[in-house]
Amino acid sequence: MLPLLEKLQIESVNSGACTGHGQWLQPDSAQRLTSYNPCTEEAIADVLLADVDTYHKVAEASCDQFRHWRTLPAPQRGAVIRDLGERLRKLREPLGEMVALEMGKIAAEGVGEVQEMIDICDFAVGLSRQLCGQTMHSERPGHRMYEQWHPLGPIGIISAFNFPVAVWSWNAALAAVCGDTMIWKPSPQTPLVAVAVQHICNQVMADHKVTGVFNLVIGGNKDVAPAMVNDSRLPLISFTGSCAIGKRVASEVGARMGKTLLELGGNNAIIVAADADLDLAVRGIVFGAVGTAGQRCTSTRRLIVHSSIIDELTERLKSAYKQVKIGDPLDPATLMGPLISSQSVAAYHDAIAAATQQGGQVVCGNEELDGAGHFVKPTIIRMPSQTGQVREETFAPVMYVLPFETLDEAIAIQNDVPQGLSSSIFTNSLRSAEQFLSAAGSDCGIANVNIGTSGAEIGGAFGGEKDTGGGRESGSDSWKIYMRRQTNTINYSTDLPLAQGIEFG
Repeated sequence: MLPLLEKLQIESVNSGACTGHGQWLQPDSAQRLTSYNPCTEEAIADVLLADVDTYHKVAEASCDQFRHWRTLPAPQRGAVIRDLGERLRKLREPLGEMVALEMGKIAAEGVGEVQEMIDICDFAVGLSRQLCGQTMHSERPGHRMYEQWHPLGPIGIISAFNFPVAVWSWNAALAAVCGDTMIWKPSPQTPLVAVAVQHICNQVMADHKVTGVFNLVIGGNKDVAPAMVNDSRLPLISFTGSCAIGKRVASEVGARMGKTLLELGGNNAIIVAADADLDLAVRGIVFGAVGTAGQRCTSTRRLIVHSSIIDELTERLKSAYKQVKIGDPLDPATLMGPLISSQSVAAYHDAIAAATQQGGQVVCGNEELDGAGHFVKPTIIRMPSQTGQVREETFAPVMYVLPFETLDEAIAIQNDVPQGLSSSIFTNSLRSAEQFLSAAGSDCGIANVNIGTSGAEIGGAFGGEKDTGGGRESGSDSWKIYMRRQTNTINYSTDLPLAQGIEFG
């Protein structure tokens, strides 16, 4: 831990709340939160846990700074994000290793997550010179109409353990150039990387002589999280987490007429057609199902395979799974690290037990590794049909294999789950690909051809439909959620005609 802190130029990770003025607060409760290494189950370090009073101090500072930050020209705000991206470039490897240490994903994925942060900063810098509204023709002579976008306000960002820094950056970089300040509540399972990122933000803000743009509160899910969700000072809550909690967040924020950006669960499927390139498919499937130990919201959880090739593909995958090295995430040879907690290991076993009770046959896996750490073997289960367990999302490397005869049947199976995040098809048929991408095809927010379900680029909007929440983050026009739209009409004539030809008086 200490060498990584030195590389990140961080002296301490003691406090879990920062106002964005570079001031680390000391909560009255003095309750501490310990971060554990899921690879060894040993304590890494601990931080002071913020209480509700501390949260309100941070929120007040964020609101105060918003009044100034929103008045800066967007390109000036973009300059701050440009320098944030440059600072992240210099610290990419140590910060990525810290993600791997605390979360358990392999180092290559940890570094890749920091690269996502860098990429979204680049995207946001360009966006800071856009933020375009439309102009439209008025029906009234001597009138001009247009729309413009204004900063929304201080926003709340509640992120999950599996992408402890990247998803924050998707929100933070765009919200900042849009003129918003923000309060970040990271997962209690990954507090240290959040503290590290806040230190980096503090340095960048100090360089630009701004304060209070990026704020941090590491608090409990039973006290600080509800305080944030129900805080009417925050017009937007961006929440990443489970479908069940996301529905509660949407209800509570909606009750106060706030907005939510929800990134919830995914029960993602890959369809493998009879004409698919199986060499290509195997690589895409294995990464989608095994990467991050199956703890991505875009992880491949269902494999829908044409009956003519299902036996061959299953055997290929069984062979590929045997080659997946499981172990220390910081070892360059490792392809799969541990699950985040013992609760995740229990959920892994429960899912396999339920699937076998419903007629599933385990092809490989279904084993917990001996020794320290939350290590399990990735598991493939052949299922006769899409039974109850297959319709559930399990945050673990468990993949269900299902047969199909026609593409219409495969698409129907894929869509017949509550979630609608990511989907893929492997096929060499243009017609099959286009049918999959059509309005009658995949009902997911992400639909891919000849690539897996994981590994989205920041240029496109990320998110899904149905129980996945309908939110969109990162690229495309996702920036609009962080702003308020205003329609303007200017009368430059000496008359006052009314719309719709109304005569009054």
